[in-house]
Amino acid sequence: MKKIIAILTIGLSMTACVSDDINTDPNSAYTTVPGSLVNYAQKELSDYVNTPNVNENNFRLTMQYWQETIYVNESNYDFTNRNVSNQIYRDNYVNVLNNLGKAKEIINAYVPTITEAPGWELNKKNQLAMIDIMQVYTYQILVDTFGNIPYTQAADLNKYPLPAYDDAATIYQDLIARINKDLANLDVNAVGFGSFDEGENIYDGDIAKWITFANSLKLKLGIAIADANPTLAQTTAQAAIAAGVMKSSDDNAQFNYRSESPNFNPLYENLSTRNDFIAGKTLVDYMNASSDPRISKYYKLAADGSGVYKGQIIGSPGSYRVFSRIANFAYTETTPGVLLNYTEVAFYIAEANARWTPGSAAAAYDTAVTTSITEWGGTDAQAAAYLAAHPYDAANWKKSIGEQAWVAMYNQALTSWNFWRRLDYPVLLAPATAITNAGGKVPVRMTYPVLEQQVNSTNWKAASTAIGGDLLTTKLFWDKF
Repeated sequence: MKKIIAILTIGLSMTACVSDDINTDPNSAYTTVPGSLVNYAQKELSDYVNTPNVNENNFRLTMQYWQETIYVNESNYDFTNRNVSNQIYRDNYVNVLNNLGKAKEIINAYVPTITEAPGWELNKKNQLAMIDIMQVYTYQILVDTFGNIPYTQAADLNKYPLPAYDDAATIYQDLIARINKDLANLDVNAVGFGSFDEGENIYDGDIAKWITFANSLKLKLGIAIADANPTLAQTTAQAAIAAGVMKSSDDNAQFNYRSESPNFNPLYENLSTRNDFIAGKTLVDYMNASSDPRISKYYKLAADGSGVYKGQIIGSPGSYRVFSRIANFAYTETTPGVLLNYTEVAFYIAEANARWTPGSAAAAYDTAVTTSITEWGGTDAQAAAYLAAHPYDAANWKKSIGEQAWVAMYNQALTSWNFWRRLDYPVLLAPATAITNAGGKVPVRMTYPVLEQQVNSTNWKAASTAIGGDLLTTKLFWDKF
């Protein structure tokens, strides 16, 4: 993997952006080839989405998949002690979006050689579209985490060192427009970025795969706003499905980690030398009661020798020697970092059918559940038996899809959080010890970074007022029920 130094001096909100002299790091790769910036941004994006580091991404705890062993602040929704939101901004705005934006600048300024010139315009369109798809993906994460965020002005920090916040619903509309433009610009008859060592480590430069990814992301954007803007949601989601979304795990958008340091999966990085996490009781109990064939892939048998899978009560510390530990996938250096996969898409199709073509919903539900079980190493026979015991319920489709998506998104906790907030299933109860931090409720958003309050105070106050308060319990615009 090509190593470059991240452009980290354009900081959080982007603080301390006063002059070019301050914002220019002489050690950073401002003149590097764009592929290096793209490769770095892809890794940083995957690292954020997949890490269990309590300083950055606690959604496996929020969704009650895991429980902390000793330090249980984050299980009780204390995210300010570690300034978690600061790190979420830094990971996404600085490490991802800033590097992708710099790559766009380099591409737009590039003068092709005589040899490159004949195909350059099409190749350039492909490269810019691939970058923009990743930007759309990242901005959706930020909107879905915070609500209103810096968007229009965030793209030019020299001009707007303290950017205003844009309306979240308006951002979503623009993201859909952007993904439509990207799809129009992608051309399988031209090239984009090359394979891993040339700057693209999701699809190795395969434009057809990028088109499938873009349509699948478009479906995700549409489904997300189904309760807030049902007309736009339906047209967006159905157009994406018709154009061609993921059809198998071969289409998965994932970052392929390597076995050597520092390029291994962040799960391995965080779990291989520490005993910080055990199974959460909520999911373990549900899977035990459901005779779920995936449980042995998610967790190990309890370390107390009881021969059962055992999770600790959410919010309470627990011994690593008593409860179930996390299964082997999290201790494997090369476990891929999932950004969006076929199982997730299959559940979106099931939800789209439940909302707009209910006659097809049961079959789509069966496909989604089966896909998850086989993805984790189960068999079609096991999937059929599981579905016989957990059939689709058209009268309460949100419960059927919501609960099964929760189980299936075990290693995609950010996505799981979205399903749960949108469908209101499963029913998750906050630990009694969390009453101080979230009013006794499971968080439905993250609060804005402390640094935003300190440095970008005027815009932070305006955004907080616009969304109804900067609280863990303030619902996003699309979270209607």
